[in-house]
Amino acid sequence: MGERLLLVSTNYAPEQAGIGPYATQIAEHLAAERHAEVHVLAGMPHYPAWRLDPAYRHKWRAMEQRSGVLVHRRRHTVPGRQTAARRALYEGSILVHGLLAPPRMARPHAVLAQVPSLAGGVLAARLARRHHVPYLPIVQDLMGAAAAQSGISGGGRAASAAAAVERRMLRGATLVGVIHDSFRDRVRALGVPGDRIRLVPNWSHVHGPSGALREAVRARLGWPPNRTVLLHSGNMGLKQGLEVLIEAARHAPELSVVLMGDGSQRPRLAELAAGVPGVELLPPAAEKDFPDVLAAADVLVVTQRAAVLDMSVPSKLTSYFRAGRPVIASVAEGGGTAAEVIRSGGGRLVAPEDPAALAAAARALAADPATADALGAAGAEYARVHLSRDAGLGRVTALLDEALALAGPAAGKRRGA
Repeated sequence: MGERLLLVSTNYAPEQAGIGPYATQIAEHLAAERHAEVHVLAGMPHYPAWRLDPAYRHKWRAMEQRSGVLVHRRRHTVPGRQTAARRALYEGSILVHGLLAPPRMARPHAVLAQVPSLAGGVLAARLARRHHVPYLPIVQDLMGAAAAQSGISGGGRAASAAAAVERRMLRGATLVGVIHDSFRDRVRALGVPGDRIRLVPNWSHVHGPSGALREAVRARLGWPPNRTVLLHSGNMGLKQGLEVLIEAARHAPELSVVLMGDGSQRPRLAELAAGVPGVELLPPAAEKDFPDVLAAADVLVVTQRAAVLDMSVPSKLTSYFRAGRPVIASVAEGGGTAAEVIRSGGGRLVAPEDPAALAAAARALAADPATADALGAAGAEYARVHLSRDAGLGRVTALLDEALALAGPAAGKRRGA
């Protein structure tokens, strides 16, 4: 019998934003390339809208086969509005249902987890301990820091509680993967020795643009050819502070600002944008159209609130680079996003929550198409060289192989059992 692997990730396909696509591609890669029996313990699809997918409305448990992977889904609460209490209930319901109904499978040879789901990390650690097999969390974000900076009511207390859980679930890991070097110090501060931390960067999980004419895509979307379009695609949450884009449109009425996606703050953003002619809210693009929509914009924007010094790198950034358009990052210096934009050479940094600075940067790129094209080309080249799917998934495979080797001869016997 071959290798059996369990991946615990609250988010999974058909979710197309956040960590769901990475979890999906990891599981499918391990099933296809290692010919492994891969199981996933996941939640019900709900992100980024924070609404339960209607197809799963009446399901408490489900098992699906997707591209050679067995997906075990467990029902949980889905908070439409983010508070510390509601987030705790969300995590708690994931944990309790996962403990009551773990996946029915033979003993795995290793358990992987996608963090920041606290409940997912705890479940994965517990299942690995039960079976005496390697436990490998991949840190996409840390909830302790995120709660402190998110603006969610009760964030300070939530941050302390989340950090305590993270400390416990990471310290017992065989190895810990981090998606950016900026996480290393935080993970070490949680008690993980530096020699157990491995860099496992995210990759560009979408295909490049199809080659369709930008003018045709813009015409289909109703974007005039003579207006500079600033596009933000992805989650519309508190942390993003997307109000800055609406205010930038007030500062520069010649710009078109498009907010594409879903999330807890979408209704409020729609209210704020109601009196601003240059702002448009769109639903998420279909998966096949998404790369061409990104490439049709003039500037792609990533934003964060000024209070956020985020060590994570938003998944949207890898897609932005792949699209070949310049990026404006309205984020704090010193965070993971700022570092990645600088490293790529694919964009410009401006101060967070400064609509005048954001508008000025957009105007400068609109006035200098050659520079805008050069930045876009640099980002695309960076994605090609450093963010390829093969390279990213290869790092995950290397992490797993190292952990299995560290587990010793007993693990090897179980792999061949």
